[in-house]
Amino acid sequence: MLRFFVSPDRLQSDEINLPEEVFHHLRVVLRRSQGEEILLLDGLGGVCRCRVDVLGKKGGTAKILERWQEVETAFPVYLLQGLPKGDKLDLVLQKGTELGIGAFTPVISARSVPVRDAEREDRRVQRWQKIIQEAARQCRRSHLPRLHAAQSLEDTLASCRADLKLMLWEEESRPLNEVLSGQSPRDVAVLVGPEGGFTADEAASARRFGFVPVRCGPRILRSETAGFAVAAVLQYLYGDLGRGGDL
Repeated sequence: MLRFFVSPDRLQSDEINLPEEVFHHLRVVLRRSQGEEILLLDGLGGVCRCRVDVLGKKGGTAKILERWQEVETAFPVYLLQGLPKGDKLDLVLQKGTELGIGAFTPVISARSVPVRDAEREDRRVQRWQKIIQEAARQCRRSHLPRLHAAQSLEDTLASCRADLKLMLWEEESRPLNEVLSGQSPRDVAVLVGPEGGFTADEAASARRFGFVPVRCGPRILRSETAGFAVAAVLQYLYGDLGRGGDL
């Protein structure tokens, strides 16, 4: 059954005016007709099975037939991602969503290349939100990860309240398996640097805020690979990766 994310306020009544994107996808892209049953999700675990009653030239409506709430089964992993160059964060958001990451925070550090044009930044954030939604729709995830505004490394470190804080840093770091051995954390924050990694001063600052430097084996992972590589390990150890579909 086709799945679409909509804002929670659209699901307050049983009769729904389909958002333009949903209408366009059903009528123009997929060439579906009225009578089609679809799932509308609010991104917070709420799911509605709906029947499309109207799908005309200018818009469509649907009726909610059934409602239920789904529980997030992924282990809480928060990715604090140093802003990489170009569109590399797109991949991080897509694969991170598939792997159950609960929140993304783009981090501006010494070796990041931030966008200075506000209008361009707004467009980029909108694109990131769409990437997350599409990834969640494709992997049948009912909870949308949060996307926080980009912030400085200092603010990121100061505001992080995770039970276990990991910093991926190839220098003077302990192996990941050694740090995780015997741990049963409530949640984990994973701090990843941009291309070129963190400076020694930044790593020292992260340590002062309780982050534990770790390395992921003998190979140096790219910035856009490292975060969801560790997320996969955490979901396997503490979350739902490998449990199958019936949880």
